[in-house]
Amino acid sequence: QVYLAESGGGLVQAGGSLRLSCAASGAIDATYAMGWFRQAPGKETEFVAARSYKGGTTYYAHAVEGRFTISRDNTRNMVFLQMNNLKPEDTAVYFCVADQMLTRNSHDYMYWGQGTQVTVSS
Repeated sequence: QVYLAESGGGLVQAGGSLRLSCAASGAIDATYAMGWFRQAPGKETEFVAARSYKGGTTYYAHAVEGRFTISRDNTRNMVFLQMNNLKPEDTAVYFCVADQMLTRNSHDYMYWGQGTQVTVSS
């Protein structure tokens, strides 16, 4: 079993920044792809960003490209999401994910964290 624990969410004004962290533990394969999805109230789960183990491949959703940066610390099995210039439409619960394949499809990720709330006020 793989466990993912997110932290770093909170309330921020539009234009502000937050940094989300996710720590993986358990039977995590160090070569797993890791990433982030989000779900806003009343909306479907949405891909945000994902990064391969060695960082050679990174995907971003169009809505966050240029504002969000995903990074990894493979020595600690952690993934981060630096979010800058936040907008009210970024308000959502953000979930950390991990699995063997690097994709933008939520159905391809077996392991999910519990989520952390990000609220951006206007």
